[in-house]
Amino acid sequence: MTVGIVGLGLIGGSMAKAFSRAEGIRVLGSDTDRSILGFAILSGAVHEELTREKLRECDLLLLAAYPQAAEEYLRQEAPHIRKDTVVMDCLGTKRPICAAAFPLAEKYGFTFVGGHPMAGTHNSGFKYARENLFRGAPMVLVPPRNFDMELLERVKALLAPLGFGSYSVTTAEQHDEMIAFTSQMPHLVSNAYIKSPTAKGHQGFSAGSYKDMTRVAWLKPEMWTELFLENRDNLLRELDSFIGDLEKYRNALKERDGDGLRRLLEEGCLRKMEIDGR
Repeated sequence: MTVGIVGLGLIGGSMAKAFSRAEGIRVLGSDTDRSILGFAILSGAVHEELTREKLRECDLLLLAAYPQAAEEYLRQEAPHIRKDTVVMDCLGTKRPICAAAFPLAEKYGFTFVGGHPMAGTHNSGFKYARENLFRGAPMVLVPPRNFDMELLERVKALLAPLGFGSYSVTTAEQHDEMIAFTSQMPHLVSNAYIKSPTAKGHQGFSAGSYKDMTRVAWLKPEMWTELFLENRDNLLRELDSFIGDLEKYRNALKERDGDGLRRLLEEGCLRKMEIDGR
């Protein structure tokens, strides 16, 4: 099997490392940074450069670049993709890429499936890529047809060397609505929280809760700006809901309303227990 990977950052690089270590798989890679591509080849994660001429050799083509770059690449290269190739993106939002890719796939005859590997770290770039990043992790799929079991089984077989622990199938709209809450809000809130002037003196006064709260404040601004803006409507809705709840806590503190504050804290605790199934 030949796998092409566009973008060799944390996600694309980790996929390259996992696929290259699997028996019988040839990995072709490309990256806008030629030094990264060169290092990936020297390290053995990528066997050869992914060129336009070699696109037709790919059984699986993974788009792991930034959202706009991934869409632009697919628009340019769609005519050169083999008809039995499965193309999948690895982006954090689904509506824009699926809206562009599904018509291109239909026009040129290849198969496109939206994908979002639910794995990562606060670090970015090929230097932090590791072959076991996806082992046991969930994978979200957005197929062109929800109940095409043959296609879903084919995709699972293609991705098997990555070691995903579970698969979920959804629509682009449902994915983006949920991801605003589970991924984008934590990054946004963490990034805002760390701006407190008090943060500069936290050493010696912080433990696990501080680390949990601030881990994803360390993000890649260029990428997350694109993702936030692509999912602006869903993220604004979540942000407005969050601000509304924060106002309740603020008012209880301002008014020295112990009963109200205790009630709010109990509600949050019970909600967490309910969601986690305790």
